[in-house]
Amino acid sequence: MTMTEQPVESAGENTACCARHDSRSPEPGAEAPETAREQVNRRWNEILQETRVTQTGVQILFGFLLSVAFTPLFRELETFDRVLYVITVVLGASATGSLIAPVSIHRFLSGQRMKDELVEAAGRLMMCGMVLLALTIGCTLLLILRVVVPGVLAEVLAGGVMLWFGLCWYVLPLYLRRRADRRSRTDDA
Repeated sequence: MTMTEQPVESAGENTACCARHDSRSPEPGAEAPETAREQVNRRWNEILQETRVTQTGVQILFGFLLSVAFTPLFRELETFDRVLYVITVVLGASATGSLIAPVSIHRFLSGQRMKDELVEAAGRLMMCGMVLLALTIGCTLLLILRVVVPGVLAEVLAGGVMLWFGLCWYVLPLYLRRRADRRSRTDDA
């Protein structure tokens, strides 16, 4: 049975679990809001899940980038494309470092009762890593398109994709946050 085919009774069990994570006012008889400890544990688990997704992508991309320098066509690249390649590899390495850093920090701080600090630092590193990953993808795309597409079309296409990333990864979440804040203020009034 797929998740969409689950009986209605099991859906009620799942919503009860998530009701306390909802920012809207709880219904009578609903669970109490999560404690500070529950919140930091939830945030840490969310960071771990996000890290798993981004690490895989950045590691595959970085591996691809490292192999490009050893292809026969690499020697034929113009100076600008070689500089772009170096910048892309450095961005990829930096993204990899930022996105894997939460794991290292956790290993060093495990058992030190510093989960609040760990979650805060990991969240910032993840945001930094996401910016670096977007830049890496954009530069990789530009590098590939400059070889494949003639003229300024490569820059236009890469710029369009970067704009899309900016909208999906940064503008949309900020918009949703502001909308939720406005809704919360009107609910409180």
